[in-house]
Amino acid sequence: MNLIEKLKRFLGLNAGIDLKALIAGGARIIDVRSAAEYANGHVKGSTNIPLGILTNKAGRFKKDEPIITCCASGVRSRSGKAILQSNGFTHVYNGGSWYSLNKYVK
Repeated sequence: MNLIEKLKRFLGLNAGIDLKALIAGGARIIDVRSAAEYANGHVKGSTNIPLGILTNKAGRFKKDEPIITCCASGVRSRSGKAILQSNGFTHVYNGGSWYSLNKYVK
């Protein structure tokens, strides 16, 4: 396994998962950055829920709907994915950085 693959695995990035297809199928995108970061640029149609309040706001979503988390680099979105999974969400994916995820949204 090369360094890039190790980093993706560490961050919980979903090797083999087609994020573009998930988005096209209606997956919800949750950006876990701060409101100020989100205001400076974000994926169109995404919902901003900062990581620190994600647990409290998770009830807004269905536990079986596909959800993609994103942030600036993939580290906080990894934590967001873990928070949602620990609260019973079954289809959660780490989309990594919002900027790279943005290429899949029209």
